[in-house]
Amino acid sequence: MCGVLGLYHNKSEVAEDIYDGLIQLQHRGQDAAGIATLNSSKMHLYKELGLVTEVFKKPQLRSSLSGSIGIGHVRYPTAGSNDVTDSQPFYTANPAIISLAHNGTLTNSDKIKSNLVKTSFCQFNTNSDSEVLMKLFAYELYCTNFKKLGKVHIFKALKEVFEKCFGGYAAVALVSGVGLIAFRDPNGIRPLSLGQKGNSYMVASESSALSALDFTHIRDIKPGEAIIVDINGSVSSKQVVKKNISMPCLFEFVYFSRPDSSIDSISVHKSRLRMGDFLGEKILKDYPNLNVDVVIPIPDTSRTCAMQVAHKLGVKYREGFMKNRYIGRTFIMAKQQKRKRSVKQKLNPIDIEFKNKRVLLVDDSIVRGHTSKKIIELVKSCGAKKVFFASASPPIRFQNIYGIDMPSTSELIAYNRSIKEIKKYIKADELIYQDLKDLKLSATIGNPKITKFEDSVFTGTYPVGNISKDFLKNLEKTRSDLSK
Repeated sequence: MCGVLGLYHNKSEVAEDIYDGLIQLQHRGQDAAGIATLNSSKMHLYKELGLVTEVFKKPQLRSSLSGSIGIGHVRYPTAGSNDVTDSQPFYTANPAIISLAHNGTLTNSDKIKSNLVKTSFCQFNTNSDSEVLMKLFAYELYCTNFKKLGKVHIFKALKEVFEKCFGGYAAVALVSGVGLIAFRDPNGIRPLSLGQKGNSYMVASESSALSALDFTHIRDIKPGEAIIVDINGSVSSKQVVKKNISMPCLFEFVYFSRPDSSIDSISVHKSRLRMGDFLGEKILKDYPNLNVDVVIPIPDTSRTCAMQVAHKLGVKYREGFMKNRYIGRTFIMAKQQKRKRSVKQKLNPIDIEFKNKRVLLVDDSIVRGHTSKKIIELVKSCGAKKVFFASASPPIRFQNIYGIDMPSTSELIAYNRSIKEIKKYIKADELIYQDLKDLKLSATIGNPKITKFEDSVFTGTYPVGNISKDFLKNLEKTRSDLSK
């Protein structure tokens, strides 16, 4: 998962605002950050490993990243390595000066790369599918045989890109002489929003980044749509892929996106409230004898859901953990040893909220199970009578291939295990999972036009890209902790 941002300002510098916007997207990637700006025909680019505040300093933004158009990126690696060379944005000068950043995964990246090497003698400097996307875009621009590069050539090139790329992706790009480009995969798996403030325009992975910079959220970029904000501030859009099925990633609503964001007109906050309503109703119906004294969330994402669960059950809601704000999201940390150490540093229980109580812990999801197990051990050490555990999402049984770096399938606690077996492993007195139909309903109520979701982590069904068993087997090897 990554975060992308593109910004056009009318006659003013963009670098500092891109910096501020990337901070709002920091939860989507903790490994690297980068900014590219366009000043007339000159491109400026800087990227490095680390958090946004570590990579950039304000004086540097003013002195070395000048321009009124720019793009930014925060990364955690789903393809390529955790190395500065794989950090984004990427840059090329052929057939025009282009910089590109993207969020997602191209499932046929290797095939595209091989074809580009054969047909255009294209050279690659990284193993990143983002470089593949940029080089394909550049090649298709070259194939338009333009004399003076314009919008028509951009749209024509992107038509070919959409036809040749499979997977989930949202991208922003700078093209010298043209301006800011933004486009979203034909199924809208990865999110991308458009905002406006006066004569300035902004695109971002989440609408919360727009509002934080006082931009009005106009709309989401449609699946298969491309938008150009030219160097004069004129906005053009084209539905490049007309026959498309919208299926946003369901896990964005569960975990990744901020609650103050909306995706395809669905409020993330309200969807999580509804998750709590449905989960609470399920507990009342299927687990009537729990006799819960208190509902406590695992901070932060599950708070909204947990509040509604408590409301449905008619019991107290309490905060039971102090969270260290300086520890990043453990889900997206690379190795198990690092994740375990971070859990210890991240959460500290408030003993009195657990002592002599029957506690229902609510989390957004259970991935590997190690964190859940450790938390339950902490709660029991505080003197809890019983510890029940509820997940706002169904069991995660399969790896994601569309832009979320899930563990290998074999490392998922729910893979080939029954709920009873998972319950035993994490040492919960009871374990309750959200039903998939209720999770989908939690989102689609917010926008009845969205009837399908990318839900492969729960179902093992991969709807885009003709995914083979060999592809999944190879991906399994690369994602295993043993390979890192």
